[in-house]
Amino acid sequence: MTRGSRPFPAPAAWPADPARRRFVTGLAAAGSVALLGTTPGRARTPPRPPAELRGTEFDLSIGASMVNFTGRERPAITVNGTVPAPLLRFREGDTVTLRVSNRLRDYSSIHWHGILLPANMDGVPGLSFDGIAPGETFVYRFRLVQSGTYWYHSHSAFQEQAGLYGPMIVDPAGTLPYAYDREHVVLLSDWTDLAPAALFRRLKQFAEYDNYYKPTVGDFIADARRDGLAATLADRAAWGRMRMTPTDISDVNAHTYTYLCNGATPDGNWTGTFRPGEKVLLRFINASAMTYFDVRIPGLKLTVVAADGQPIHPVSVDEFRIAVAETFDVVVEPRGQDAWTIFAQDMGRTGYARATLAVRDGLQAPVPAVDPRPLLTMEDMGHGGHGAHGAATSEGGCGAAMQGMEGGCGADMGHGAHGAVAAPASIGHAESAHGGDHGAGHGAAGAMQAHPASEQGNPLVDMQTMTPAPKLDDPGIGLRGNGRRVLTYGDMRSLFDDPDGREPGRTLELHLTGHMEKFAWSFDGMKFNDAAPLRLNYGERMRITLVNDTMMTHPIHLHGMWSDLEDEHGRFQLRKHTVDMPPGTRRSYRVRADALGRWAFHCHLLYHMEAGMMREVRVEE
Repeated sequence: MTRGSRPFPAPAAWPADPARRRFVTGLAAAGSVALLGTTPGRARTPPRPPAELRGTEFDLSIGASMVNFTGRERPAITVNGTVPAPLLRFREGDTVTLRVSNRLRDYSSIHWHGILLPANMDGVPGLSFDGIAPGETFVYRFRLVQSGTYWYHSHSAFQEQAGLYGPMIVDPAGTLPYAYDREHVVLLSDWTDLAPAALFRRLKQFAEYDNYYKPTVGDFIADARRDGLAATLADRAAWGRMRMTPTDISDVNAHTYTYLCNGATPDGNWTGTFRPGEKVLLRFINASAMTYFDVRIPGLKLTVVAADGQPIHPVSVDEFRIAVAETFDVVVEPRGQDAWTIFAQDMGRTGYARATLAVRDGLQAPVPAVDPRPLLTMEDMGHGGHGAHGAATSEGGCGAAMQGMEGGCGADMGHGAHGAVAAPASIGHAESAHGGDHGAGHGAAGAMQAHPASEQGNPLVDMQTMTPAPKLDDPGIGLRGNGRRVLTYGDMRSLFDDPDGREPGRTLELHLTGHMEKFAWSFDGMKFNDAAPLRLNYGERMRITLVNDTMMTHPIHLHGMWSDLEDEHGRFQLRKHTVDMPPGTRRSYRVRADALGRWAFHCHLLYHMEAGMMREVRVEE
């Protein structure tokens, strides 16, 4: 590995094992320091729009500037002086060279999200390289073997939250399966005036800081009148035993965040122009740190033509949910009026990003009201049955499967009782040969979920799902029955068959686990520093099954390889680089281990990854 042409030794101050030294732990304090690494520039209101850079040779400079999104000047990490970073435009088949110079006072990095490349070009400090030292330049060089809409961001500390993210487009070598007349990138993100490291500390100390909407006495009275006193008491008792509330939709929301579209606030009203009669391609990218967005353009149909850069059979919808790190390409045909609002409300309904499609700058359309705030139910979290508000109750009267320490309710659940089918435990995850009981492995109705031994009696695990299901046709919490046609994973099909063609030879099962009050997140109850790497054999076709034992939604990203989502029958359906995992879901995808090296595998909610929901994947011969 070189910085330019000079040898790139590991700094002597770092521990010997780079995989454990700074990737998750130890980097939190560096985030706020890195922001102050250069002389801040003048505040920009609104920020200068990022440039578009094309070609095969690129020079990128990571620095710091003062920005003003909220009325206060705050330091941000920039690339070539902008937030977001410049739009990079490549061409499939080209070999690109990117010289990335670090002008901060701390190490930095850039990860090319969703791009297939050699491990030493992936940009994850401690796994694929040592990071870019202050004052140094690192040369990324790789060949583009794919096309589509992608993005790039830092993988060092909280630099991504501080502004180091940008859009990336790879134009195809051939023709696209859909037509359009003009295009716009729609990059959604979240901004906080807090130093990101301070926000992380706040989450660890008081994870419910932004949860302003806990049920009140008035809600209890209204619910009792509607559902009966006994049902309402049972519902509240179930939530109380979990020490959670049905309003825990997201950890951070608009009480802390300002939502941005292409670096502009809602008042800034970023505008993309069109001519009447044109087909406009909108390349949506969710580059936020912690925010899911529900996107619509009131009055316009949205034809979704690509997911995570890969073409799909077109789907016409009114609205779609975009998880953190996902991308969707959407074709619209605006006609009949001069301006249309692009409206992206957060999943918890606390705020929104907003932009405009218009025939000229300066126009705007009405902005819709934010939808009513949704409430989680026990059924959302995979606990079967129906109680008050549709909340689930188990056969024994418990509303959820909780550890024995949580008052004794559900103490036996998760130990393979009630007919659960458990695979043998191995290296902290379940592993089994591919067999005939595929329905049970995909959350068949009536099957109780088994859980790894590492979850049992674990102080970092506060709940377990018992009846998870793929839920591929479920629009998601807050989107059901809203009168609009909402995109689901079940709607989307890749335009191509399984590119590998082989049946998976084995299955790895991993559980997404956490503790809400402690803000602890993990796989199988084991944080990154405590878990052994997941080992894949070079060239094998295998299946990864994820089970979400938490009440939060997690976007899971495997670096270096595609994640080929299966349908509920185990058939190839959709190629993705980020797989969304709502509460109470069990979803499987196929992986071809065709990329040697050490790769990151993690939740793409930045603070969940930092808190421990990450594993190392090693592909070895």
